[in-house]
Amino acid sequence: MNQIQWWSVLPFAVLLGCIASCPLIPGVKKLWHHNAFQLAISLSLGLPVGAWMWIAHHHDVIHAMVEYGQFICLLTALFVVSGGIFVAGDIRAVPRNNVKFLAIGAVIASFIGTTGAAMLLIRPILNTNKERRHKVHTIVFAIFIVANCGGLLTPLGDPPLFLGMLRGVPFLWTMTLIPQWLLVNGLLLIIYYGLDRKMYAEESDDAIRWDNTMISPIRIRGGINFLWLGCIVMAVAFAPSIDLHAIHEGHANANAWLPLRELIMITMIALSLWTGEKEARRLNGFEWGPIKEVAALFIGIFLTMVPALLYLRIIAPSLPLNEISFFCFTGGLSSILDNAPTYVTFFEMAKEMGGTPSVAGVYVPYLISISLGAVFCGAMTYIGNGPNFMVKAIADSAGVEMPTFVGYTIMWAFRNLLPVLIIMVMIFIIDDVWVKVLGIVWTMAIVFQAVYRAYRYQHPSESL
Repeated sequence: MNQIQWWSVLPFAVLLGCIASCPLIPGVKKLWHHNAFQLAISLSLGLPVGAWMWIAHHHDVIHAMVEYGQFICLLTALFVVSGGIFVAGDIRAVPRNNVKFLAIGAVIASFIGTTGAAMLLIRPILNTNKERRHKVHTIVFAIFIVANCGGLLTPLGDPPLFLGMLRGVPFLWTMTLIPQWLLVNGLLLIIYYGLDRKMYAEESDDAIRWDNTMISPIRIRGGINFLWLGCIVMAVAFAPSIDLHAIHEGHANANAWLPLRELIMITMIALSLWTGEKEARRLNGFEWGPIKEVAALFIGIFLTMVPALLYLRIIAPSLPLNEISFFCFTGGLSSILDNAPTYVTFFEMAKEMGGTPSVAGVYVPYLISISLGAVFCGAMTYIGNGPNFMVKAIADSAGVEMPTFVGYTIMWAFRNLLPVLIIMVMIFIIDDVWVKVLGIVWTMAIVFQAVYRAYRYQHPSESL
């Protein structure tokens, strides 16, 4: 097998550069919003890499394409089914109601998956806040909480944890991470509440008056789609798919070639379109553009990241690995690579290192760090986790001017999410009493700042 060199990651870096810069370049910006242009860029970088990997007998490219098919099938099923559920009515877009939306999303994300929770809630959040001028921060925090950090507690929540379960991690083991889940999601909700109070105070009187006037009772339209959504979740949890490992090892039976999980999802898509209420989709502003954008860009990402992951496996043994570095490496790479294969890479590496107590052969502190890094740090960029880009695309199509790739990472994730993750590392991963105390003090400072904002910035129409 040919050795992978560092320069093999350049196509992946170029693709990330295109995603980050093309929406900002005059003349290219308009083209970038066409799915055909996005697909052309994606394939022009991805196909040569895929062909090179195949010719060089790096059959990971086959795994990548199968995983891409599974990935797009899941996203499409959740996108179509959730798109048929319309939360009719309109409640006031006040901070406490927005916090309720995000808190509900944080809870259900672990049980219907971050993608399912994000697709279910993003449209109600947009509909509730449509009268407000300041709503970008709400969508960003929905990505932080609902599309990522909420999905830590079960293997259904995020794909990396599901892969861990397939490798022997008990289904309920992730429930031991409730303290980390509570700290991160709790702090994010507190930060958001203080920020939304400030933003609400800056809304115009006309916007607030319109929002207060448009109130109507909440009711669900297209409720049959909850049944299809439940079937998708059950398929993810229990239905088998193509078993590439068994096929590669040469002991596959006929069932190993059957993508039963994806067939169930395709069936749910058909049933949703057939039995669902057409008016619910129209009211949701349902269109195929967002899923087309994700499909166009991620085929290039899945292809170009193959040599990047192979190179990572080569250099990983030389990395200084401990509880902190496992979190940093897994988290940092999960923010720009698919977090599922990144999780698997470091999971297998930690397994080789041994140590007790262990779960599925992995030293428990290492497994905790790897799990936290893969789930939480997927929110650091738009491409760190599948639903991130989907939420952005849906918000864009609804007329919300979402931040660019760089703007989201620098101005939002680094400023709001990264400090929370550092605090979590200080309190739960670093084994030093004074560092833990400092983390607790920092937590108190963040809470104080949020409370100050809540009292300092009040619109006359809003009370605590």
